[in-house]
Amino acid sequence: MIRTAGALLALAGLAACSFEPAYHRPAPAIPAALPAAGQGETPAALDYRQVFRDPRLITLIDRALANNQDLKAALANVRSARALVTIARADLFPQLDGSVGLTTGDSSNETRGNIGGNGAGTGNNGNGASTGGQRTSYNADLGVSWEIDLFGRLRSLNNAAFNEYLGSEAAQRGARLSLVAGVANAYLTLAADRSLLAIADETRASATKSVELTRALLKGGVAPRTDLRQAETILAQAEADQASLETAVAQDRNALQLLVGAAVEEELLPASIESLDGQLVEVPAGLDSSILLRRPDVVEAEYGLRAANARIGAARSAFFPQIGLTGLAGFASSALSNLFQGSAFTWSVAPSATLPIFDGGANLGNLRYSKAQRDLALATYQKAIQSAFRDVADALARRATIDQQVAASARLDASARDSLFLANARYREGIDPYLNMLDAQRTAYGAARTLTQARLLKAQNLVTLYQSLGGDQLIDTVPPAPAGSRARREDAQ
Repeated sequence: MIRTAGALLALAGLAACSFEPAYHRPAPAIPAALPAAGQGETPAALDYRQVFRDPRLITLIDRALANNQDLKAALANVRSARALVTIARADLFPQLDGSVGLTTGDSSNETRGNIGGNGAGTGNNGNGASTGGQRTSYNADLGVSWEIDLFGRLRSLNNAAFNEYLGSEAAQRGARLSLVAGVANAYLTLAADRSLLAIADETRASATKSVELTRALLKGGVAPRTDLRQAETILAQAEADQASLETAVAQDRNALQLLVGAAVEEELLPASIESLDGQLVEVPAGLDSSILLRRPDVVEAEYGLRAANARIGAARSAFFPQIGLTGLAGFASSALSNLFQGSAFTWSVAPSATLPIFDGGANLGNLRYSKAQRDLALATYQKAIQSAFRDVADALARRATIDQQVAASARLDASARDSLFLANARYREGIDPYLNMLDAQRTAYGAARTLTQARLLKAQNLVTLYQSLGGDQLIDTVPPAPAGSRARREDAQ
């Protein structure tokens, strides 16, 4: 037995070969430098507490990270993937089982039960003796079964499960990043809509005074009825916008509460977009495209590629024999009192090998499928990098001009307000017709809305750039190769 077991262990020691293709990270099909990035050092991470300085927003983000259901689902996926790794890894080791029991029967009937049962033999009150045509035997066994992974099938499956687990961790980080950005954007949208609501309310109040003034002038025979109707159009537009924006503000708050996962107190809500000036910090410039390889979605795609690569190894090994070992050692006796004596010891070893001879092309089809899945994962990885590059490039392009847009919108707003003041004065003095003041009111209303929207775009651009660069949980540039794989030995990059 010792020589047989030693030979089998030596055979198991040969199980170091693997049919996994050597993994090499594909070269990203993007430029080496990000456009309009300037010069500087690539940050190790982008802490949202440093980018978003508003204490109320930070509080809401912290609450969301603790309560959001989507993030909890992502964490559950990580735990599930970790459990699958444990299951896959267990197949690499021998499976041990212990059993105890008794057998009692005769030439026409035989039953088997546990020692703790009532089947101990009827002739001698369960002492294991045999009377008449009945016989009773007791046994205590330790069994072992082991698939010797000579061609690396199980290790390839384990590597695939391990990489899928790491991919789920990256996906969870991606969900976290999306949540942080989502809370920030919802917060900013609420702030902007509150500013727009204030503008509509101010315009409504001003238009109400204009209608009252025009109605008085009409009664006095000074103004025509057309002036009153024109004044009423501005008032109606402001009232319609006010009602619409009240709905938008309520919906913005609902969206924010859904992301946070709890009710949000009024004191944690922004008063206006103007109140957030200086509360968001510029993301550092001077970035190279290598930072994109650390984004959670890109890392998730690469781990998916690694898992698909490992499954090719498992598919290849299916063409070779599967070698198994089944062993049994224990004691068997017809008397319970003699069960553990040396003469009752028994053992058996049963090695086996299963070689596929004809499977109708199933193994070949599985190999082709695995290779196609690897090609799909490769395309997904390259697309993830290209999408990341576009996200950052678009955000940087917006950042290059957004300050000019905000400054121009501010000048437009100031000029429109001054023009409205002058037009109102000239109309009251009877110098200009009401149509001039009407145009000035519309221009001022539109300019104020444009400035608010430009401020929102600038703030959202900072959030977009933060998110597109990977946020505050950037992942190691090179994901480690799974232990025991040939990819790790052949490619340490």
